[in-house]
Amino acid sequence: MKKIRVLCVDDSALVRSLMSEIIGGQSDMEVVATAPDPLVARELIKQHNPDVLTLDVEMPRMDGLDFLERLMRLRPMPVVMVSSLTERNSEVTLRALELGAVDFVTKPRLGLRDGLLEYSDMIADKIRAAALARPRQRQMVDGGARKRLAVAFATTEKLVVIGASTGGTEAIRHVLEPLPANSPAIMITQHMPAGFTKSFVQRLDGLCAMSVHEAEDGQRVLPGHVYLAPGGVAHMKLARSGANYVVKLEYSEPVNRHRPSVDVLFHSAAQVAGRNAIGVILTGMGKDGAQGLLAMREAGARTFAQDEASCVVFGMPREALLIGAAEEAVPLADMSERILKSVGAYGHRV
Repeated sequence: MKKIRVLCVDDSALVRSLMSEIIGGQSDMEVVATAPDPLVARELIKQHNPDVLTLDVEMPRMDGLDFLERLMRLRPMPVVMVSSLTERNSEVTLRALELGAVDFVTKPRLGLRDGLLEYSDMIADKIRAAALARPRQRQMVDGGARKRLAVAFATTEKLVVIGASTGGTEAIRHVLEPLPANSPAIMITQHMPAGFTKSFVQRLDGLCAMSVHEAEDGQRVLPGHVYLAPGGVAHMKLARSGANYVVKLEYSEPVNRHRPSVDVLFHSAAQVAGRNAIGVILTGMGKDGAQGLLAMREAGARTFAQDEASCVVFGMPREALLIGAAEEAVPLADMSERILKSVGAYGHRV
């Protein structure tokens, strides 16, 4: 079996050593080299041709973002960012995902050695996902300005639920940006650690005509608004309070190893909204969301999966298509229009 070849770039000798220990302990991957800064990394990339690069955000001689931008322009390859969990670094990490990084790992604030070793399985999973990713595809999808679509009318009964994982932050942006301010309500579960949701929400709110919020328990779900599940904290469900849709946050154990879980959101939409819901599963590794999307389809909802060609990782959408949960595979560039047409809100009245 061919091993995934990894190059680790970090100015901390301890982090380089720990990443080598974690990656070397996996049977399907190996560290081919480590580098203390991007200038050394540049030469090692030419020498070793790694499958995946792990890249620190803050480094001497050249900032991680500057290096990433040049790398994705000149030699696109799968990159996993390694970031300390600070407000500034969460914003920088989201910018890295925009530039083409596949995913990110957060360094623990305290107990770096024990903390990173606790993350061993997660780090390995992210590297495996990155090895399957298509960095060239990301560049192709990002090209061109997005035109804003028009909605013929809005209804409080229809709503959209979206689930995503690896590559999802940029896929979500591509879905939301073209949607007009009076679009149906949207609830989103994106696999994301605690501390990053706030920056992601602020970024989306500045780019989109719809109003984007970090979801709060009991919050009313209204047209023209987007609700993002708090990363790493709670599952988000759709519930009813009288005639109104509301957000319900559930502080329970992870489902499918994730909290928030896409399946939890989708199952609640199937039960509460039935045929008034539209389910969308976007890029991501694993199976989370497939069974919930199937429950939505069986309840009469319209269901869509991002197509393979536009996915960063075609895992979650593939699983949904394999079990018949998604009625159609849709290119990312067409997803916004497909959603509006599904609720009868695009170009004509129903």
